[in-house]
Amino acid sequence: MIDKETALARCQDLVALAQRMGADAADAIARANASEAVSMRLGKLEEVERSESEEIGLRVFVGKRSASIHTSDFAPDGLLALAERAVQMARHAPEDRHSGLAPQEKLFTGEMPDLELDDPDQPHPEALREAALATEDAARAVDGVTNSNGGGAEANRAVVALATSGGFARGYAGSGFSLSASVIAGEGGSMQTDHASRSARFRADLPTPESVGSEAGQRAVARLNPKSMPSRELPVVFEPRIGGGLLGHLLGAMSGPAIARKASFLLGREDEDLFDSAIRIVEQPLRKRGQRSRPFDGEGVPCTDRTLVEGGRVTGWLTNVSSADQLGLGLTGHASRGGGGSPGVSASNVHMEPGSVSPTRLMEDIEDGLYVTSLFGQGVNPVTGDYSRGATGFRIRKGEIAEPVAEITIAGNLIDMFRALTPADDLEMIRSINVPTLRIDRMMVAGE
Repeated sequence: MIDKETALARCQDLVALAQRMGADAADAIARANASEAVSMRLGKLEEVERSESEEIGLRVFVGKRSASIHTSDFAPDGLLALAERAVQMARHAPEDRHSGLAPQEKLFTGEMPDLELDDPDQPHPEALREAALATEDAARAVDGVTNSNGGGAEANRAVVALATSGGFARGYAGSGFSLSASVIAGEGGSMQTDHASRSARFRADLPTPESVGSEAGQRAVARLNPKSMPSRELPVVFEPRIGGGLLGHLLGAMSGPAIARKASFLLGREDEDLFDSAIRIVEQPLRKRGQRSRPFDGEGVPCTDRTLVEGGRVTGWLTNVSSADQLGLGLTGHASRGGGGSPGVSASNVHMEPGSVSPTRLMEDIEDGLYVTSLFGQGVNPVTGDYSRGATGFRIRKGEIAEPVAEITIAGNLIDMFRALTPADDLEMIRSINVPTLRIDRMMVAGE
């Protein structure tokens, strides 16, 4: 895999080639990734996967016409051909008056912050095998587990580099490690499956394989013999593992491109109280060892920590160059880039601050409700906010988590759900989007 310095040099070379071919402006982004994963099943080696990938993408502008193209060929002749083709494509593209590079005065400058993204402790393949085996063994050891889909351990390292014709040229490297297990409980038609996984930038920040595996086994066994439940309006509680999806819908609706397309349920609601005034949602792209930490965005604009929801209201939209120009707003450092295509928008390391009561206290007054542990289906309308998802979890009876339930649907509207949301105090910063246990009163639960 190429290193950060080589990736950055190739980006600068490609930008210079594009300008030589007639581009008025250009930027190039390079990504390289190397990973090794080991999976075990029923105590035996199932698969060892090693992969390396390298890709470089070029975006060129001829006036207000632009084109983007990418390749895995880093050879000089390949880059030359790529630059020539991109400029030719741009000359025949339609004009877009909102397109362009970030202004030079908005680009990241100064010293790169030490975000502690790259762990030098890269494990030997045998260590991954031992971790995968220990994870699966712990899951299979849970009483009631009858079969296994496997346990896995993975280590990866990635490099990102970005250069623009405006003089920006920076790159960084990052590592990642994960443990996972998926097992089956029960027999025949009553079998249930569940999983557990954890990821971290540094290997030392992972929990033990035994704790991850044990969680997977316990979750599978807890789901045995599920029932449905009557259809009615009930309080619904989301466990932290899936509650982050609600913030994912919020972030999508706060996206500048969605607002510019008038395809967001938040359109026109900037000054409304969308949440309880005590709720605060924060983004921390500069958090050390954060799973989505980054010093600059996909257009070279510096990333900064910010509050996304304060006093119950959103604090503004998340923009890239194109959406900022369309909306007449400033750049917020949220541009995201793949190898090809125009930049999108994404947030980094988002969390909802915890409430003041424990999950037990949060549920203690619920006579009849639903504790949701998994969701499926894509029934969320980003324009209207209408929400309908298949769900499984547990019945809540007299404030206590009771029997497992399945074959149910929960429905509502995200605006109403946000306004009725109450967080518990059990926030853990272990994912890219982190929330505590969340309670939403009065959602429609459809079962038998």
